[in-house]
Amino acid sequence: MTHVLSAVAWPYANGPRHLGHVAGFGVPSDVFSRYMRMAGHDVLMVSGTDEHGTPILVQAEQEGVTPQALADRYNRVIAEDLHGLGLAYDLFTRTTTANHYSVVQEMFRTVHRNGYMVAKKAMGAISPSTGRTLPDRYVEGTCPICGFDGARGDQCDNCGNQLDAIELKNPRSRINGETPLFVETEHFFLDLPALAEALGEWLAGRSETGRWRPNVLKFSLNLLEDLKPRAMTRDIDWGIPVPLPGWEENPAKRLYVWFDAVIGYLSASVEWARRTGDPDAWKAWWTDPSAESYYFMGKDNITFHSQIWPAELLAYDGRGAHGGEPGRFGSLNLPTEVVASEFLTMEGKQFSSSRGVVIHVRDVLARYQPDALRYFISAAGPENNDSDFTWSEFATRTNSELVAGWGNLVNRTASLIAKNLGAIPAAGTLTDADRTLLAATEAGFDSVGTLIGSHRQRAGVAEAMRVVGEVNKYLTEQEPWKIKNSDPERMATVLHVAAQAVSDCRTQLSPYLPASSQAVHEALGGTGTVSPMPRLEEVTDLDDGRPYPILTGDYRRGETLPAWGRVPIVPGTPVAAPTPVFTKLDVAAVVEEELARLRPAE
Repeated sequence: MTHVLSAVAWPYANGPRHLGHVAGFGVPSDVFSRYMRMAGHDVLMVSGTDEHGTPILVQAEQEGVTPQALADRYNRVIAEDLHGLGLAYDLFTRTTTANHYSVVQEMFRTVHRNGYMVAKKAMGAISPSTGRTLPDRYVEGTCPICGFDGARGDQCDNCGNQLDAIELKNPRSRINGETPLFVETEHFFLDLPALAEALGEWLAGRSETGRWRPNVLKFSLNLLEDLKPRAMTRDIDWGIPVPLPGWEENPAKRLYVWFDAVIGYLSASVEWARRTGDPDAWKAWWTDPSAESYYFMGKDNITFHSQIWPAELLAYDGRGAHGGEPGRFGSLNLPTEVVASEFLTMEGKQFSSSRGVVIHVRDVLARYQPDALRYFISAAGPENNDSDFTWSEFATRTNSELVAGWGNLVNRTASLIAKNLGAIPAAGTLTDADRTLLAATEAGFDSVGTLIGSHRQRAGVAEAMRVVGEVNKYLTEQEPWKIKNSDPERMATVLHVAAQAVSDCRTQLSPYLPASSQAVHEALGGTGTVSPMPRLEEVTDLDDGRPYPILTGDYRRGETLPAWGRVPIVPGTPVAAPTPVFTKLDVAAVVEEELARLRPAE
């Protein structure tokens, strides 16, 4: 048994999340976490809403509300969306808690004390019309490296290189299109060159494991070629104060939102531990060298998770060219793996809320079953390559694979048992066909589990559905409905074997389809929880009493969660006539209605 940290990217609290977001960080992390819990590991799955930075400040001004009020609104919206999708967080919190401020400032002070946070002058962008600072992400222009027109002042999403806003060709403000002025300002920079050797050694070790997705590892190694100091403060009044004399009192200087956001994985773990009543419980996942940590995100965030966050951890531990000593948290574990997905497009277009090319999670959940969405993301999502969401494929997969494949198997197995016997029968003498099927479904625990555990979730769900196909084939060939009177003992044996096979498939699909897996369990007469879901709870800040929602849950194996393996069915368990587990969709109507919702934006 291993302690496994499932560190899930922090959604930005400036609006509801769309499908592209949860395809990258949400469903993959939940499938992995659910499986690892069932496999016997102690999993801590944490995240929250990222609530600082310029976009929230600008949007709040446009709406005439405070940044905190805007963050409060979308923190709740996002928590509700992720709850509806069934993401089993141990803690989903936020970055405007007093606990988070404290952890972030401790990290900064120690990194600074160790000599890796250096103050120096730089050129910053200013809006000529307002006199206000334009943070890097609000300046765009042509990338000086690859020529992409649309690069941001901190990074080019086309070639992945880090940039400074002043390096852009033809720079312009993303707010009003004006050409920014560049003036001298002072900031703290993370001394990445002083950490280059340590970063290189760490990434070399990751390469030797052979576990990282090749595209992620290649991109991360390429980042080492041009390391330069990275600004970790901003000229902005919305964020965490810089915890040093002469800076802390300055209302216009704050820590960079990405410096504080990645520290959220640690601060959320600390908050979770404090809420359990054991304030040191987080250490089992962060300071024990045998613990593992997996970070889930979209590919646009690789830089911050394979370079900036590891660099901060190394600097905190004093493992760079300047030496140093760890702070009060002790020596903290570096990521075991950065699990980055590619991009999801929609009907052939890039998601864009501003252009109306968007499908919000809450809108899908209001009209369709959450497991139908989870299944599409798992089976056709952007795991290793960009993929496209179309309403036609979504509805077709729901009908042909969930309804006609898995759902039909559950329904006809339960119906045959309910109609002919009323309870799960005992098995008589097994035939070769019976034993072959039971061996195939039991083998699925190894094959599906290995694929999920190695982040090959598309292959994992395909393997699980292949096993479902074997069970459907068995039932069709055995035709138990034809031998009720001529050979009732054989009919009972076939239905016993089918029920056991369905139970096996349910367990193997439960990380992907938690809500329907509970329904399948109950369709075969099961009681109790076998597929625990998250709870949305109202809490108060541990240090300042401010209320906010969190996601949490009870996912203890053996109490609310079965082990990853066969659970023998119990003969005599009553089985009633089932209701369909999945809802069949009218493909033509779904496509027409959903595309009509997008047309006004075209």
